Amino acid sequence: MSDVTPVLDTPTPASVHPEPTLNPEPSASGFFDSAEGAWLMLSCLPKFGARRRQAVLAALADDLTALLSASIATLKAIGLHSDTLESVQAWQRRDCRHSVVAKARAIQQACRAQGIWLLTPGDADYPEPLRHIHDAPVVLYCLGNRALLQLEQIGIVGSRNATRAGLDHARGFAAALGGEGFVITSGLALGIDGAAHAGALDAGYPTLAVIGSGFDRLYPSQHRKLADRIVNHGLLMSEYPPGVRARAAHFPQRNRLISGMSRGILVVEAGLRSGSLITARLALEQGREVFAIPGSVHSPVARGCHHLIKQGARLVETVDDVLEELGTWWTPSGSAPPVTSRATPAGELEPREIAVLEALGYDPQSTDQLCSETGLPADQLMQSLLLLELQGLVSSVPGGFQRIA
Repeated sequence: MSDVTPVLDTPTPASVHPEPTLNPEPSASGFFDSAEGAWLMLSCLPKFGARRRQAVLAALADDLTALLSASIATLKAIGLHSDTLESVQAWQRRDCRHSVVAKARAIQQACRAQGIWLLTPGDADYPEPLRHIHDAPVVLYCLGNRALLQLEQIGIVGSRNATRAGLDHARGFAAALGGEGFVITSGLALGIDGAAHAGALDAGYPTLAVIGSGFDRLYPSQHRKLADRIVNHGLLMSEYPPGVRARAAHFPQRNRLISGMSRGILVVEAGLRSGSLITARLALEQGREVFAIPGSVHSPVARGCHHLIKQGARLVETVDDVLEELGTWWTPSGSAPPVTSRATPAGELEPREIAVLEALGYDPQSTDQLCSETGLPADQLMQSLLLLELQGLVSSVPGGFQRIA
């Protein structure tokens, strides 16, 4: 968890989540006597990372909250850092003035004021797959539909600098997999992530977004309206409390949750240095399936997918490829919506557009090349390309145009 003290004096923008129902401020005794207070305290303890949590679980019969009531002798025997030990003793004294106790109480009050509910390993609906990953989160902050946590999830991730074809694939696969009963899970980033969330929602299916900041510091800000849709028709989740801004180090942490909750990860487009490859690596370490959509050998955002395929990821062309790889545990609910781009029969196109479409390949071609191959003047070629792009058959890409259907 972040050690950043939450900023509590900035109101949450209304567009991030619905107007909350304010709950009374919890009393000090209520905080110390509640399971919620205990888990928040554990999440705020200094020098209390995954290794030390594992030591506590081994010593206290897999009950992390027992740490807060353990004797001094037991705490010392476990080998806690002195800062951790001091904070636990402050909890036991019910010292509200201690900085760590005050921080945990402030987070609880901010969550209640903003309508945020907490998910902890003590809750029955804490996703079972998350309990078994390295560094499982102690507290998750949530807005939206809790029931989605019990449904099977598929992660869809990819490049922030996606091509038009990649965005279409993300939206199409999200809609189709949503139709098969999966919750589409992603990271709300620009590009492929956002397209996957929107594709599921537009098709009438829920989606789950994991972000790398507090809800009142939503990143990226361009997706504020999308986040609002997700809260109303899905679930928004973060490991970071209100007031915490996005930082580069937060995103690999977020990625382990996307893969950890999912049965498999579908990478749509990714460069060789993409964060999506981190998600895929985490998925493999967690025993999840990894799928990748191939692209043009000339496209930099396809190289990451090609690398994954070389490393053993399943090459995916249709939703059936995903369902087949997941095995017999999943029974398709029926025919999935198509995931390829919308195609217009050649008979509905004018001869000039047909000629341009036939001259195009699935690799980028410059307008000079197309003029040479079709014999069309530049102005007529551009008119035809615009019409084909509006039909969803052609995409403008670096280097010219390419066929996508």
